[in-house]
Amino acid sequence: MDTIRIAIVGVGNCACSLLQGIEYYRGRSEEDATGLMHWDLCGYLPSGIEVVAAFDIDARKVGKDVSEAIFSPPNCTTIFCPGMPRTGVTVRMGRVLDGFPEHMQDYKEEARFVLADEEEASGEDIIRALEDSGAEMLLNYLPVGSEEAARFYAGCALAAGIGFINNMPVFIASDPAWAERFREQGLPVIGDDVKAQLGATITHRVLADLFRQRGVKLDRTYQLNTGGNTDFLNMLNRDRLASKRRSKTEAVQSILEKPLDDDDIHIGPSDYVCWQKDNKVCFLRMEGRLFGDVPMHIDLRLSVEDSPNSAGIVIDAIRCCRVALDRGIGGVLTSPSAYFMKHPPVQVRDDDACRMTEEFIRGLRND
Repeated sequence: MDTIRIAIVGVGNCACSLLQGIEYYRGRSEEDATGLMHWDLCGYLPSGIEVVAAFDIDARKVGKDVSEAIFSPPNCTTIFCPGMPRTGVTVRMGRVLDGFPEHMQDYKEEARFVLADEEEASGEDIIRALEDSGAEMLLNYLPVGSEEAARFYAGCALAAGIGFINNMPVFIASDPAWAERFREQGLPVIGDDVKAQLGATITHRVLADLFRQRGVKLDRTYQLNTGGNTDFLNMLNRDRLASKRRSKTEAVQSILEKPLDDDDIHIGPSDYVCWQKDNKVCFLRMEGRLFGDVPMHIDLRLSVEDSPNSAGIVIDAIRCCRVALDRGIGGVLTSPSAYFMKHPPVQVRDDDACRMTEEFIRGLRND
């Protein structure tokens, strides 16, 4: 099959893990490849993905080959594929807009953004770069709270005639107006806000569904998360968190037969702990009542490396997006969005979303 050509905006930890993974699985066999939901997805293997364009605004990344930029500060995720080969793709200066959290300038250089001195790219510059690169889709890895910047790049993808995968919590796929624009142009979009391979949200959803199936009344719950990467540092500014909290909370509320009152559910990032780096720790509590209204509770601590957890999902989202392009399917990919994302246009229970996505892959659903 042809190579899948991707463009990336935001060359951070998540992009680092994704690109390491593409190289990591190169030359391996299916029997030797752990950590994947699909080895062969409609003929596309993980190693068949190629980055052809990348955009960032950090001085330590702009102007470098992507293979070098992904290991530049403030990136701090696990290096599981050292010695990445050069890609021949140079990270270009992007558009700043609200993608630059000013409060992060109060922290040491290893943890904060360093804004590049280069002139910002215009929309025409971005569109031309996407067209010239031959990219088939654009992956959005901008920081949480980059509302204006996310919409800017979604517009660039539309103008360049390519698909869009929205991995962060600005509502593009789940916004009917944006969804219609992609449908009208016959371009696939998957979003919004990637649901990690085995992270806090998917674990919370599965347990909430277990309560429902077993007749246990969930009375109250919280999910508190700490981490030491730039994502958590960025989210110390609570003004940037509105869409993130909504995305994570609705992902859990949608599983319940009756949503909890706002006072009985709290889900969202809690604090930045520098030395945790890309390790994310989730503290989850669920209080409920069993037979006879007898109380019970679950306390769970989950520790995961945040960015590889994301990449394990995005590597399938990329291939589903390419399958849609092959089949001439435009607009929101409902099934992959429900399975891969926290805030899809249509929330579906995870077992059903998995089944629907498998049907989409086999060509039994024309999302």
